[in-house]
Amino acid sequence: MRPFRLIAAFMRASFQEESAYRANFFISLLTSLLNLATGVLGIVVLFGQIDTVQGWNLASTLALLGVYLTVSALRQLFIGPSLDALSGMDGEIWTGAFDFTVLRPVDTQFMASFRKWRWFASIDLLLGLGVLVTAVIQLGVTLSLGQVLAFLLTLFSGMLILYAILLAFAALIFWSPGVLFTWVFDGIFQLGRYPLGMYPGWLKLILTWVVPVGVITTIPAQALLGSLTLPSLLTSLGLALVLVTAASILFRVGLKRYASASS
Repeated sequence: MRPFRLIAAFMRASFQEESAYRANFFISLLTSLLNLATGVLGIVVLFGQIDTVQGWNLASTLALLGVYLTVSALRQLFIGPSLDALSGMDGEIWTGAFDFTVLRPVDTQFMASFRKWRWFASIDLLLGLGVLVTAVIQLGVTLSLGQVLAFLLTLFSGMLILYAILLAFAALIFWSPGVLFTWVFDGIFQLGRYPLGMYPGWLKLILTWVVPVGVITTIPAQALLGSLTLPSLLTSLGLALVLVTAASILFRVGLKRYASASS
């Protein structure tokens, strides 16, 4: 139970830190609404010209957008803040502040992954879930228990894949502390807001196996829509397991290269 108690303590500390800057709430709200409006407007404009694209209509694509917004919000809530704190010219690895993480009597990867939370991202999470509910209502379908369970399972595996990618990029900072590797991924991740079937074959291959943002978003949407196949489900779960294991190994290898600021 110790990890859960630590996470609860991290959450309380992060909440106290963020609540000291209440004006940021309104800035975050405005940013979240603009992000939502941009995503919805792009889909509405697209399907204002055509009815379907590769089997995806307006409602199903809105469901995919809801998954994308939900995953993005969860990343901003508890994965991104901690791992992003390691990188860049003012990051903890570059400045040596990472010493305080390494010296804690807790697993370093655990500390580096969950010690910072960004509570204002809850706004994005609520908006993403709102888009999902709206899309399901527009589809006019009743979700079965199997669909809900498959959706939750694939969403969880998608979050594991996202975590593995971000952890791997964080591990690369041990070799190049001043490089922001996540900038490259952020640009590619934007493609996850649209179905994989909309992209040409070569790009679809990249978004499935090289940088699997399509697996993170499209497969959970398919599970919600009831069009998920068993091979796709197994692919998502297997890929999540492989990537998390590989990223953890890479992080621990990189950690051995870390030179303490006091050394």
